[in-house]
Amino acid sequence: MAAVQGGLVDADEDKDIKTEASNDSWGNNNANDGRLLSPSPGSSASAGSNKSAAGASEEQQTLLAVLQFLRKNKLTESVEILRREAGLPEDSLEPKGAESSGAGSGGASGGVDLEGGDASSLLSRVTASSTAGAQAPTKVAAGEDQPDVNVVLSAYSQQGDPALYEVYYSGLKRFIESVLDCHRAELSQVFYPLFVHMYLELVYNNHESEAKAFFEKFSGDQECYYEDDLRVLSSLTKKEHMRGNETLLDFRTSKFVLRISRDSYQLLKRHLQERQNNQIWNIIQEHLYIDIFDGMPRSKSQIDAMSGSLAGEAKREANKAKVYYGLLKEPEIELPLDDEDEEAENEEGKPKKKKPKKDSLGSKSKKQDPNAPSQNRIPLPELKDSDKLDKIMYMKEATKRIRLGPDNLPSICFYSFLNAYQGLTAVDFTDDSSLIAGGFADSTVRVWSVTPKKLRKVKSAADLNLIDKESDDVLERIMDEKTASESKILCGHSGPVYGISFSPDRNYLLSSSEDGTVRLWSLQTFTCLVGYKGHNYPVWDTQFSPHGYYFVSGGHDRVARLWATDHYQPLRMFSGHLADVTCTRFHPNSNYVATGSSDRTIRLWDVLNGNCVRIFTGHKGPIHALAFSPNGKFLASGATDGRVLLWDIGHGLMVGELKGHTDTIYSLRFSRDGEILASGSMDNTVRLWDATKAFDDLETDDFTAATGHIHLQDNSQELLLGTYMTKSTPVIHLHFTRRNLLLAAGAYNP
Repeated sequence: MAAVQGGLVDADEDKDIKTEASNDSWGNNNANDGRLLSPSPGSSASAGSNKSAAGASEEQQTLLAVLQFLRKNKLTESVEILRREAGLPEDSLEPKGAESSGAGSGGASGGVDLEGGDASSLLSRVTASSTAGAQAPTKVAAGEDQPDVNVVLSAYSQQGDPALYEVYYSGLKRFIESVLDCHRAELSQVFYPLFVHMYLELVYNNHESEAKAFFEKFSGDQECYYEDDLRVLSSLTKKEHMRGNETLLDFRTSKFVLRISRDSYQLLKRHLQERQNNQIWNIIQEHLYIDIFDGMPRSKSQIDAMSGSLAGEAKREANKAKVYYGLLKEPEIELPLDDEDEEAENEEGKPKKKKPKKDSLGSKSKKQDPNAPSQNRIPLPELKDSDKLDKIMYMKEATKRIRLGPDNLPSICFYSFLNAYQGLTAVDFTDDSSLIAGGFADSTVRVWSVTPKKLRKVKSAADLNLIDKESDDVLERIMDEKTASESKILCGHSGPVYGISFSPDRNYLLSSSEDGTVRLWSLQTFTCLVGYKGHNYPVWDTQFSPHGYYFVSGGHDRVARLWATDHYQPLRMFSGHLADVTCTRFHPNSNYVATGSSDRTIRLWDVLNGNCVRIFTGHKGPIHALAFSPNGKFLASGATDGRVLLWDIGHGLMVGELKGHTDTIYSLRFSRDGEILASGSMDNTVRLWDATKAFDDLETDDFTAATGHIHLQDNSQELLLGTYMTKSTPVIHLHFTRRNLLLAAGAYNP
């Protein structure tokens, strides 16, 4: 069963969960896998039977309260259906004192006191008591952007003695520190989510001094990568602060996922049952999702590699869906011979040399890749004649491409934006490297020609009527020479421009801004064609599909949107992130979109149905850079933690970690053949990594994929091929030309 789909709970899955929950409530409590606390081993059999009778009686009271509530609201049909399903007799709803036969258990039947017929007070009482017995791994629809705050906070109304919170937490801490080393690392994962929810419970119930003492005593014990979250948490000191607080809603509405081996889980469960530690057990049930796996417990380094996100690790089933990561078959275009090729001495040798190089592009193989999606899985635009000409140019350039490797590193050409007092916020190059565009904090977009060819606008309509449309050079004649200049300024946004992207055919430019819009600009007329309005908050990034037509945007509203240039409303909304979507990237086959977020996770979305098919956790800070390998198999990500993580998309696993940068990584790019990975950072450096070596001989056997156990080699220094310093320019964009020259860009920071 696939995991959370597009941020909404899958209908079938939801049904399954409800069925399980009802079985646990009305059926055999022993099958509950310890979710309801069983009596301590020392208690007698009679005490056990009394408790089960009391439990059944309590369940019956809950049911009767619900029935009374429905009847009070004149929902008689619902009352009858529920009564029949629960097997209650018709007279069970008679007022106070009526006998009820229970759900098939004679011992549990008896008089049910409805407290003077006040069904609502009974309902509130049994609801409070029944939340303790709720099943832990129910799922939350993460797509609900702003749930009713009162409903969200009411989960904290149930509480124990505030003075005992420190005792409970200290007791658990002592226990975990005393267990065997192999279990300690895994069980230590519960400290952070427990600390957060216990603190929030104290604050919600107005125990401010106890909450402050609790925070001061235990906040220092938490992992360093939760520092930012704890800083936000420390500002929530009163109940009023909790209302409308996004961080709190994140903690509350998304279950914190822990991946723990069965042996470690049994240890924890046994300890809590023996101590009758209901307070902690309730929090584990209510707010945590424990993903139990069979096998050896994970080591501290394995856990640290995967943890750090806002909601813990990804559930294993979240990464089980099939992903078609292969490349689409390229259209067959005949490659005409150049004049220089015809004049060459060895006429036959030339094409033969070309062939293997053409195949080495990966995307040009004639055979269909078994891992590739079908050509018509999503509708893609047909190739125009101009596109075919561009493909031919691309193939010609590819034959002259330099093969990169550890012994043959690329040259780097750096474009420094001098005196960029407007504040450079985004940069992009066209695929053929002929144009460069910059987005600025003064809400403008500027486009420059990198070649001697100047930028020209199309002539006015009146002048166009005078042109001979049949002439061979009609495309040249329609351009107005009077408007030729090295750069153009595009004005239209009403806030800083945070993301820009050229279309593959170089006819259009996208820009996204703080004003909540994405604009499409024509590079023929240098005017705005469309303003796409869907985001309500700043849009941090936008990117065109490699095949054009589609584009994706992501912003502060935590949702990524898929658009088509000819639709003014989004085609898909990718909802599921718990914080801002900070960067977006299309897969080379255009069937998937990757998004990086401030919640420190990366998600891969299926364009066809909007489902989330991969969730990657491991970064310790907001993610700002994503890059797919040219063959579509791997993804590289960079974040504020200064680390580059490498992911195997097919298996859904982290396969590498590259350390070296000392500041936020803002740009990642693979060379055209995928042998080199370049990373650009705010630490004023460009670093080159050996991608071929990083991805060779990966151990992605079935066991690794099933358990998520990863053994990362600490071989960053071996993989680092070169570090290139700028004088004082943060690197915010990288681009490999078709011949594998590396272009970099940033604004000089005096």
